[in-house]
Amino acid sequence: MLTPKSFAELADLLNDRYRRYACPAFIIGDPIQVPHGFSDKHDIEISALFAATFAWGSRKSIVNSASKLMGIMGNKPYEFVVNFSKADEHALQGFVHRTFSSADAIEFVYVLRHIYAHLGGLEQVFAKGYGQQQSVHGAIQAYRNVFMECEVPARTLRHVPNVAAGAAAKRINMFLRWMIRPATEGVDFGIWSTIPTSALLMPLDLHTGRVARKLGILQRAQDDFKAVVELTDALRQFDPADPVKYDYALFGLGLHEKF
Repeated sequence: MLTPKSFAELADLLNDRYRRYACPAFIIGDPIQVPHGFSDKHDIEISALFAATFAWGSRKSIVNSASKLMGIMGNKPYEFVVNFSKADEHALQGFVHRTFSSADAIEFVYVLRHIYAHLGGLEQVFAKGYGQQQSVHGAIQAYRNVFMECEVPARTLRHVPNVAAGAAAKRINMFLRWMIRPATEGVDFGIWSTIPTSALLMPLDLHTGRVARKLGILQRAQDDFKAVVELTDALRQFDPADPVKYDYALFGLGLHEKF
């Protein structure tokens, strides 16, 4: 537990860096740049899902891959998804981002088509899972369950986090931050209202984990789901209504200040 002095010092540091880095300049070169190219809700969430799914490796390669995929979709991802058929699969042939292949892209599009045609859209999938368990853990598991129900191959399911098995689910937690946190700072979108910001979980990766451990707000050595919960609970001490806003602070300290 933090002492009053260390708590006050940490609060000052985290809030200062949150204010410094949570601004429109953050978008440039970040994967969130891709969905910022759209204005329609469905286009935003589909492009954001792919950008987040691709979010491992260099930020430049992530942005390039997601932008390339949106170009293949004619920069109308929702229209592409809902009208997708066997005859359209050729458009995705040859697309690849690291281990995410054209076959995976095709499977994802078919699952998304199913989600919009039969399940009320992406927001409703996550919202239903959240409602059933009153947790983001439940929301993420519900998203994975759709892929399982659609019987996607194991190679594609690797790109969908399994929180039941302890995955940190960094990319989907980042996607949920984008969709749910308000657009106040001009970065996140705030286009989903069915899950509260207070329930969001930290997108934990190698860099945010390293900074959090250095600050003493994360003790667990593994970057897994238990670490995500531990870190998020620690950050709720500073802002229980919006703990993941400190993703900006930890990210900025790690990337820009080499903390």
